[in-house]
Amino acid sequence: MAMLLNPDILTQLAPLELKARTIIEGFISGLHRSPYHGFSVEFAEHRPYNPGDDFKHIDWKAYGKTGKFYVKQYEEETNLRAHIVLDVSSSMYFSHFADWSKLRYAIHYAASLMYLMNRQRDACGLVTFDQEIGLKYPPKSSYNHLRLLFGELEKILEQEEERSKEQRESASADALHELAEQLKHRSLVVILSDLFENVSDHDALISALKHLRHRKHEVLLLNVLEHKSERLLDFPDGTFLFEDMETGSEVEVVPAQLKESYRKKIKEFTYKFKLACSESKIDFQEIDTQSPFDLALLAYLNKRKRLG
Repeated sequence: MAMLLNPDILTQLAPLELKARTIIEGFISGLHRSPYHGFSVEFAEHRPYNPGDDFKHIDWKAYGKTGKFYVKQYEEETNLRAHIVLDVSSSMYFSHFADWSKLRYAIHYAASLMYLMNRQRDACGLVTFDQEIGLKYPPKSSYNHLRLLFGELEKILEQEEERSKEQRESASADALHELAEQLKHRSLVVILSDLFENVSDHDALISALKHLRHRKHEVLLLNVLEHKSERLLDFPDGTFLFEDMETGSEVEVVPAQLKESYRKKIKEFTYKFKLACSESKIDFQEIDTQSPFDLALLAYLNKRKRLG
């Protein structure tokens, strides 16, 4: 599989569309050389002619090259309607070992997914949230719409340093309940979040995810995190001052003294959360910001393949 490109190299590329294309081309190239070669990632802008199709939509240039009839695809013929839902709360600005913050990683993944969807003629929209829903663009499959979404994501990246100093708590459950009520058409909802909620609030989060399922939406939940620090508590020996990025509260911690019990509790909690998602037919995948984008992109392809 293709490895995550050096963040320094990707950072030098501009605009975001070029970064997304670079990530996807590397990913597709890796698919063809990997055990996952069975995946079909077609970038067709046409479909075969079917009896009854209007002749005015036939691509005669394609016919001249292939001797076969193909019909140009248009926006209303999209195969899938998808909403990418991005958590922009303060905790998403965290990074310690990783080169990129969770938000920067999630934005590059989101842009790559949008690029892939657009090439497959799927319609894609964007929703952001912290304590409430912020941006909300409906799904469309046009190239102009894709560029609009890239532009909005680039604005968030440009404001990263300034906004990282703010304290904006996450209210995932409230935002997702609101979104479930607003979405009128059955869609695929791809959620990118670090799930930075109080443990007591996770039942409410599961309830919100179930709300989306009750409204007939498909849900892919991608838990973006820095695995080494947030799951393993793998810090050097010594005392560290941990700060809650969403509330500003601080506590001194000696990670070595807590590591074993912390990992045990995290493992128990994660298992419980994954089980709740599985019971509601919600696809769940942890995404490490120090790892390639491949796992997250494969999670999407798996979901897309099942949807037909």
